[in-house]
Amino acid sequence: MAGKKVLIVYAHQEPRSLNGSLKDVAVAELSQQGCSVIVSDLYAMNFEPRATGKDITGTLSNPGFFNYGVEAHKAYKKQSLSSDIIEEQKKLQEADLVIFQFPLYWFSVPAVLKGWMDRVLCQGFAFDFPGSYDDGFLKGKLAILSLTTGGTASMFSKTGVNGDFRYFLWPLQISFGPEMASEEERKRMVASWAQRLKTLWEEEPIQCSPPWYFGQ
Repeated sequence: MAGKKVLIVYAHQEPRSLNGSLKDVAVAELSQQGCSVIVSDLYAMNFEPRATGKDITGTLSNPGFFNYGVEAHKAYKKQSLSSDIIEEQKKLQEADLVIFQFPLYWFSVPAVLKGWMDRVLCQGFAFDFPGSYDDGFLKGKLAILSLTTGGTASMFSKTGVNGDFRYFLWPLQISFGPEMASEEERKRMVASWAQRLKTLWEEEPIQCSPPWYFGQ
C-alpha cells in the first residue's frame, strides 16, 4: 500500500537461502506497491544478541545487583540505551508493518533474533504495566512471521512428530522443509509468499488475549 513503511527483521546467514529469497521478494513486492521498506539484516549487521550491562550507557540504578529489565526500562526513560538499540527502536516506531523472516531453530527463533527482541522491545518502549498486549505501545502496527522449517508439513501436523504448529505460533507464513524440497517446490513457496503480500494489507489482524483473560 502506497506510503506505508515496512521493517523486515531478517535472520539468516546465507543470502542465497530460501529465507533470503523470501526477504528479497518481500522487498520487491512491497516496494512495487509504493511502500518504503527497510531491512535489518541481523547477521550482516553483527547484531549483538546478548542483553548485558553494556546496553546501558549511563549510570546503573543499582550497581550492586544487576537486573536487566529494570535497568533497560530506566535507561529508556533517560535515553541512555546503546545506539544499536535506539536505532532499531526508531525503525520499529516508524514502521506500519513488521515482517520477521527467519528459519525455525528448536521451535523458536534464532538466537540473534531472540536477542533483538530481548534488547529492542524493552519496557517503556514496547510495553509497560499497565500497557501491554492489546494496550501495548506498538498498538496499531501489523506484524507477520515468515519462517522456514527443517521438517515437512506433515511433521508439524496434529499427528506429526513435532506437534501442531497452531499450538505455539500465531500469525504465520510457513515454508516447510525447503532443504528437502525440489527447486520447483521452493519457487512455489516464494511465489506463494509474494501472492500473499499483494493482499496483506486487507487481512484481518489476529487479536491478542484481552486484559480480562489475565484477571485485569
